[in-house]
Amino acid sequence: MSSLRNAIPRRAHKERAQPEARKKFGLLEKHKDYVVRAKAYHLKEATIAKLREKAAFRNPDEFYFKMINSRTVGGVHRPKPEANKHTEEELLLLKNKDMGYLFQIVQSEKKKIERLSSTLHELDNKCPNKHVYFAEDREEAKEIQSRIGQSSNMPSFDNIPSRIKNLQMLSNPLFLPRKTASSYRELEERKQRLHKLEKLYAEMALQKELKKPGRKRKLREDETINQTSQPVYKWRAQRKR
Repeated sequence: MSSLRNAIPRRAHKERAQPEARKKFGLLEKHKDYVVRAKAYHLKEATIAKLREKAAFRNPDEFYFKMINSRTVGGVHRPKPEANKHTEEELLLLKNKDMGYLFQIVQSEKKKIERLSSTLHELDNKCPNKHVYFAEDREEAKEIQSRIGQSSNMPSFDNIPSRIKNLQMLSNPLFLPRKTASSYRELEERKQRLHKLEKLYAEMALQKELKKPGRKRKLREDETINQTSQPVYKWRAQRKR
């Protein structure tokens, strides 16, 4: 009988839609949606009632030290930040570990740049101010020489035969293959990253030296020989036994 019951086609019951006059209010709320909304509403209601009860039975003479170490900003409770629990020796040890890790990254980045530079042409090296042209025969060489003599000292692409011009365009980095161009871009990005890491390492080294004991003072701009963006300090000479 069960097989016959399943063989008979049944009507597919659909959920009732929002009436046409109430389309502006969106989808029709079902019972499960109402249950979620009602639970959230009663939870907020119970929380407000509990807070009102606490406020009604509050002791005006109540005091505890957390009141001094905290404050309310815009109705939001902000506890006072705790003081650093680490000692000076522990902080110095943590800074040394950070500097060691940063130094390791700098050395790794330098090796990557050297490895990448060995397989690519250096873009930073300026080309010499001279052009070399190649000709197949004497007539073509005389033609190139006459065109260069008629033009200014710096020859332009207009005075060069089209066949040689195409060769020069291929040697230009702008016309390199996509893989080579991405390698040049990676090399430039790694150099910028290395510069930032070295600057950060120098700042951390300076902060580490400033934490060491000894009288020191910051030099003025007119006292420094080589002007740098970083501040320069001078320690007072101490006699060491």
